[in-house]
Amino acid sequence: MNSKMQSRQADPHKLYRPHRLLRNGDLQTVLGRHIPQDARLVNEDEQMILFDAGPDRTGLQPGQTVKLLGFYTPGRNAAGSRLEPKGLVMLLHGWEGDSHSAYNLILGSALVREGFDVVRMNLRDHGPTHHLNRGLFFATLIEEVHAATQQAGLLAAGRPFSMVGASLGGSFVVRMALRHAQSPIPNLHRAIAVNPVLNPRRSCILLDNHRFLRRYFRSRWFESLSKKQQLFPELYDFSSLSSVPTVWEISDWVTKGMSPFSGVEEYLDAYSVKPSEFRSLAAPLTILTAANDPLIPSDDIAALPSHPHLRVYILPHGGHVGYNDLFPLRNCLPDLIRALLA
Repeated sequence: MNSKMQSRQADPHKLYRPHRLLRNGDLQTVLGRHIPQDARLVNEDEQMILFDAGPDRTGLQPGQTVKLLGFYTPGRNAAGSRLEPKGLVMLLHGWEGDSHSAYNLILGSALVREGFDVVRMNLRDHGPTHHLNRGLFFATLIEEVHAATQQAGLLAAGRPFSMVGASLGGSFVVRMALRHAQSPIPNLHRAIAVNPVLNPRRSCILLDNHRFLRRYFRSRWFESLSKKQQLFPELYDFSSLSSVPTVWEISDWVTKGMSPFSGVEEYLDAYSVKPSEFRSLAAPLTILTAANDPLIPSDDIAALPSHPHLRVYILPHGGHVGYNDLFPLRNCLPDLIRALLA
């Protein structure tokens, strides 16, 4: 019996059984932004690391290398003392998130408390990084993220290295796991993708059809593009996008004018993950998602082929990177990730 079938037969409620009042996917998604008081531990003693992410592929800084910013925090015990680390875990945020997003703080603090060293990586143009590279972020820039992750894996110094990505970060984790056979990541122990974007076309349509989430992400993206324009006014002018209502239309405008793609459809298809690609999977990969995620259709994940390195968990509830529970109000993602790492 293969791993995927075993994971489907396992009772998902053993990992996560939320109170009936918190089973709505939209509510879970909103609550996922709540940062509890004990989620700041990962910020203590954090050290900035600037990763050399290889040659720039946007064509705007020929001969220069891409710089990606990460934050490293060593593990510690309950008394706050430094431990011999259990391993190193790299956390990768979603679109328009960053190293200090709620789920990264919650999960990072829990892992540090468990004795893991943690690196929280920022994608290009996310967090305080817009000044580091002249070119814009595109989700197709897998090479630079993979190169930075290879360097992060070296920091594990022979101990287990795991990478955990959420949403678009989960897409990057899946694609890096698929690339591992041809371009190995040092010390890679496990890859975990939480609510990963595997079918960007469908996710973009769902996003635009969800009024609250569309307004949130559109606002965040326009703010990010405006920062880029302020830093590089000779390259960018996004003022005409202020009245464009949908993420799909903004993506079409940006990709047609500032990328090698003919438009939004070609761009989204370029970083989709097709089921046939999993045949070459050579790294242990776990995918965790929720059936009531308003942005990630779980049927795309359920349709993935069986593979001995692939484990899939589709939980009934959890929303988009939510996984909260009540009495007391708490985020259960750390419990899920700890179980998957084990």
